[in-house]
Amino acid sequence: MIGLLGSAYLWVKAGHIIFVIFWMAGLFMMPRFFVYHQEAAPGSEEERRWVDREDRLLRIILKPSIVVVWLFGLLLALDTGAFTQGWFHLKLAVVLGLSGYHGWMVGYARKLKAGQRSLSGKALRILNEVPGMAAAIIVIMAIVKPF
Repeated sequence: MIGLLGSAYLWVKAGHIIFVIFWMAGLFMMPRFFVYHQEAAPGSEEERRWVDREDRLLRIILKPSIVVVWLFGLLLALDTGAFTQGWFHLKLAVVLGLSGYHGWMVGYARKLKAGQRSLSGKALRILNEVPGMAAAIIVIMAIVKPF
């Protein structure tokens, strides 16, 4: 396929998929970190370690991944004319929702760091299913293109 990206298209597509995998891994890991963090005694050394782990996961994996996913994804969408296709509109809406979920996790990490534990472990375990459901919809839209 030779569009705006020319011969770089497959490299951009590969990079997009690689960073989606990194981003999704982080989105699956963070709620589990939150569960373990909340189970640690407030003010304990264990709690401090969970804060550090959450900060590193956000800084090293999640934040760079979301930027590259969006950058490469938009380049691919422009290259292929996806903005005019119905399946892409749903995919984009789900990716926007997943990005919002990412933002919520950043905020919840800050709350936990400040000692606020507003959600139960059960609620966090349920929230851990969000990325999986979103990934299923995104993959179906991108591969099957049902409409």
